[in-house]
Parts: sequence; structure tokens; C-alpha cells
Amino acid sequence: MTEVTYYTQDGLEKLKEEVHYLKTTGRQLISKAIAEARDKGDLSENAEYDAAKEAQGLHEAKISKLQNTLSTARLIDESKLDTSKVLALSIVKIKNVKNGATMSYQLVAESEADLKTGKISVKSPIAQGLLGKSVGDTTEILVPAGKMEFEILEISR
Repeated sequence: MTEVTYYTQDGLEKLKEEVHYLKTTGRQLISKAIAEARDKGDLSENAEYDAAKEAQGLHEAKISKLQNTLSTARLIDESKLDTSKVLALSIVKIKNVKNGATMSYQLVAESEADLKTGKISVKSPIAQGLLGKSVGDTTEILVPAGKMEFEILEISR
């Protein structure tokens, strides 16, 4: 069974652009590398040719994977998000109960995750612990560093 992934408009556009690039420019570059390697002589002893053919296989596998992701991708209308509880694409402001530190994260699809911009994957331990919770709720989340307790301060879109 394939898994549906939810995307913002920007994230979905980036995914489409990457697939387009790989299918056009990426394939042309691989074909050129194979042709150049083929021109160097005996294919049975040509490591460059073997490497180029292997790169082609990996490239095609990546295209296939991204096309599958694209086929199961769903665009979320951010203006209609329910802010009464934490959902995919919610922006959540949380407080570490132990040290009082606050942080904000947006829960996004795995391919859109970027910690530098405050976007974490909905599959991450923190996001999994926050999903379905409401403002004022406290949740204990098991992270690689151990158990941490967070209070949800704010949910927005």
C-alpha cells in the first residue's frame, strides 16, 4: 500500500521541478557520460562505462521513486487548516518544560524538512509526539537524547 504525503504548494512545485530536471537534463548528462565511456574502447574492460551504466540505473530508480511520491502527493490548502490541534503543516510553538526554552516548528513532508528553516518531518519523533495535541497540552517525547517534556504554547498555519 502506498503512503499519501501532504505538501505545501512550494514543496509540491519543488518536487515537480526535480522530476522534470532529472528526466530532461539529468538523463542527457548520463547519456553523454555513457557515450564518452563507450568511445574509449572495449566495453568488457571499461570501468568508466560500467560506472556510467550504474549511475544511469540509480538515476532511473530515483526518477521512479520521485514519480511514485508525486503520484501519492496531496496538496493541503493551508488556509483551511484546523488550528485547534497539531496536524501536518501546522506551525507549533512549544516549550521545553525542563529548561523553559521555546521553539517553533512547522510539520512538513519528509522531503520538505529543513531544520534551519524550522521545518521538521511529520515522521520525526518530536512531530509524532505533537500530532493531535492541543494548546496547553503537555507531551513526553522520546528523542535520541532521552525523554523530553514539551508544552504546546501555540498552533498556527
